[in-house]
Amino acid sequence: MIMEDRRQPPERDPDAILADLNETGRGKLTIFLGASAGVGKTYTMLETAHERLRQGVDVVIGWVETHGRPETEALVQGLPAIPPKHLTYKGRTFREMDLEAILARRPELVLVDELAHTNVPGSRHAKRYLDVEELLAAGIDVYTTLNIQHVESLNDVVAKITGVSVRETVPDRLLETAHQVQLIDIPPEELLQRLREGKVYLPEVAERAARQFFRPGNLHALRELALRYTAQKVDSQVEAYMRSHAIDGPWPAGERVMVCISPSPFSAQLIRVARRMAAGMKAPWLAVYVERPDASWEDEEARERVSRHLRLAEELGAETVVLTGDRVAEELIRLAKRRNVTQIVIGKPLHSPLRDWIRGSVVDRVIRGSDGIRVHVIPGRPGQLQEGGEPRKGRAKRRALPRSQAPYWAAVGIVAALTALLEAVAPLLGQVNVAFLYLFPVLFSAVRWSVGPSVAAAVAGLLAFDFFFVPPAYSFTITDLRYGLTFAVFLAVAVLTGRLADRLRKQVEAARRRETQTAALYALSRQMAAVIDLDEIAHSIATQVAESVEGEVALFLPDDTGKLAVKAASGDFSWVADSGESAVAEWVYHYGEPAGRGTQTLQEARALYWPLRLERQTLGVLAVRPKGDSGESSFFSRDRRELLNAFAGLSAAAVARVRLEEQAKVARLAAESERLRTALLDSITHELRTPLASMIGSVTSLLEGDQIFTPKDRRELLITIYQSARRMNRLVTDLLDMARIESGMMRLNKKWCDLEDVIGVALARLEEVLEGREVRLDRPSEIPLVWADDVLLEQALANLLSNAAKFSPAGSPICITVILHTGAVEVSVVNRGPGIPPADLERVFEKFYRAPGAEQVSGTGLGLAIAKGIIEAHGGRIWAENVPEGMRFAFTLPVDEPPSKETREKEGVTGCRVERGSS
Repeated sequence: MIMEDRRQPPERDPDAILADLNETGRGKLTIFLGASAGVGKTYTMLETAHERLRQGVDVVIGWVETHGRPETEALVQGLPAIPPKHLTYKGRTFREMDLEAILARRPELVLVDELAHTNVPGSRHAKRYLDVEELLAAGIDVYTTLNIQHVESLNDVVAKITGVSVRETVPDRLLETAHQVQLIDIPPEELLQRLREGKVYLPEVAERAARQFFRPGNLHALRELALRYTAQKVDSQVEAYMRSHAIDGPWPAGERVMVCISPSPFSAQLIRVARRMAAGMKAPWLAVYVERPDASWEDEEARERVSRHLRLAEELGAETVVLTGDRVAEELIRLAKRRNVTQIVIGKPLHSPLRDWIRGSVVDRVIRGSDGIRVHVIPGRPGQLQEGGEPRKGRAKRRALPRSQAPYWAAVGIVAALTALLEAVAPLLGQVNVAFLYLFPVLFSAVRWSVGPSVAAAVAGLLAFDFFFVPPAYSFTITDLRYGLTFAVFLAVAVLTGRLADRLRKQVEAARRRETQTAALYALSRQMAAVIDLDEIAHSIATQVAESVEGEVALFLPDDTGKLAVKAASGDFSWVADSGESAVAEWVYHYGEPAGRGTQTLQEARALYWPLRLERQTLGVLAVRPKGDSGESSFFSRDRRELLNAFAGLSAAAVARVRLEEQAKVARLAAESERLRTALLDSITHELRTPLASMIGSVTSLLEGDQIFTPKDRRELLITIYQSARRMNRLVTDLLDMARIESGMMRLNKKWCDLEDVIGVALARLEEVLEGREVRLDRPSEIPLVWADDVLLEQALANLLSNAAKFSPAGSPICITVILHTGAVEVSVVNRGPGIPPADLERVFEKFYRAPGAEQVSGTGLGLAIAKGIIEAHGGRIWAENVPEGMRFAFTLPVDEPPSKETREKEGVTGCRVERGSS
């Protein structure tokens, strides 16, 4: 037996409690994780709960499933519990955790067993982990249990191991954000023994489970998954601790491999070596490329090789990281320490040692800065093949060919032109100034072209200075050895300034390129944030992406039937209609991987197709192709792919946001419809049952007691029948009036009406309701006529008077006031009833709304809604407000120029008054 906690919670709205508690902080989640059922998760959770209860913590059981295990049921004893609620679904009654009662009870700690459970339809949330998230948001600590096969990211792995596809899963973020994950582990042999002894399931269920799921191989594999997942959780906590305490890594708490890649074809071998090493250690691994600002951006071949290496690493399961920095070794070491890397894989360079002596060796710097990190230097073979199968010898021969000789000849030409100019003015400037002026071609060539033309300009300037301006003139002969030192210094300064200028130029180009990409992403995000229509968002995505990548773009989204179709496109998109292109888009949408032109999949397609993915779900496909004769290698470069990937992420988020808003709107409408339906049924049931019961009772008395009742008694019974019939008639009339107002079928039969007459007729209609009350009328001496439907206007006023009588003390006065304004007349009804909370003053005119404390007053909640519909149909306004006397309901009607006497007689104003009085 579960001991119920019978302390009555205060009557508060759970949503209000949640809003209050969100201000005080979030609760802590503890997950008792096991490899499978029967390892003792629930048992350990209950033991820990008893310990917390002895410490004075307010602990309650929200839901515990004992599965008939005696030892578990024994631990339930002594723990307060929230009784489950009962829900009916398809004719059957189910027991579920009562989330609302727990929120109202507000314990410090609640036990919620079976985190991955799916709730019965009709519950507040579809999944139990959503219930837990709401409890945490309310500041309540939660203990819960979970089996490793229910973790979302391991779902496919578990299916491959066990052959069982688990449908009830929990998002990884719940475990990643948990305060504590406690592993409950027992050897598989002991678990199988418990299963045979009936300690896990009942005997008939245990026998079937042993044949299907509880096989030794399955249990060993699931146990390894649980141990590994928990170790990853601990490792992430270690990283967080190191960052928060500014502690340099690594800590020997777990293995992590990092491979350093470059444009060299040898990097593909390094990636595979790192993959085998990480797989052998069962460790995560990273592939890192450091991009230098002074890298040669004109070498598209090298950039494409880097892109292929990064894609290969991603395909093999690595996390890819691209850094930017001048000092490659320092950037690698800094990242390794920040990510707690324990193993670095780097390639041994194939160039000559002289180059390392001049420029420094990245490998040597990494080894010197490793500081406890093991570095694996993998040597390459000079004759090995690159990815495409071409020998390195042929590749080196191609690289030796000059790209374009024009910048070099231009640099030499600038030096020649400067020399001709200096020949004329050299006597005025002197040798020192002439030498400094020869630095100008060097700087200009570095900024305009690259470091190669700048070096050519430095050498040409040195030779020109020696030939024309160093004695003996017009000869390369040097008679003074001091000029040799001058020439060496000049050449060193020229080359150094040229390299610095070249590096600055490339840094500016990189900054400009990144600024362009950032501006494009910002523009797209700003446009999508301001739009909630899917068609407009799709058009913005296609337009912005096309402008940014300078190509043609098409956006594929699933239609209402789930079939992929073009939602928006830019430029000439006739190519999209090709059946082959649509097939590629369908493949990308189905598998969630890029394909088409520039990839290794379906390369014959005309465009590159990129999936719009968000949280492992593909929402659409973005197709991009170059305009005209754009080169494929440059158009599908790594930078453009990264930009396209960023665009795809933003687009997926925007599409998901719109769809969620549409789903939320549908859910709100469904909830509102359900609320109104329930309110209508409750109200009609109550209002019909009461008069029907009175009528049946009176008729039964008359039929059975004809000789008992006096004529006076018989009259009272007949009056009761009459009044009950009138009450039912008012109910049906209110429902019909409300239906006419909402359907737009209410037609106004307007004529010139006297408000004083309308008030008098409304009072006459409510003579019985207002009996025993003083009705005060405060009006000006002259009230203008209004152009209105007098019948509907009387009904609106009667509803206000009836409401005032219902919600005020018996015998208290009611005041009717008429006030004239410019172009309008105001009529108000004031009673001595209780006030209404300011937040509900607008809601009193909603259908079926009942003010707090109005449960004991009969009525359907339609009277004020009907009055509002009638007044607004006349172009007026109606409102409610609290006044010192009580409550004031008022409305205004527009007043036009009064008609002439002849018009009034023609419209029948006076006749109308007489007719109303007689009725």
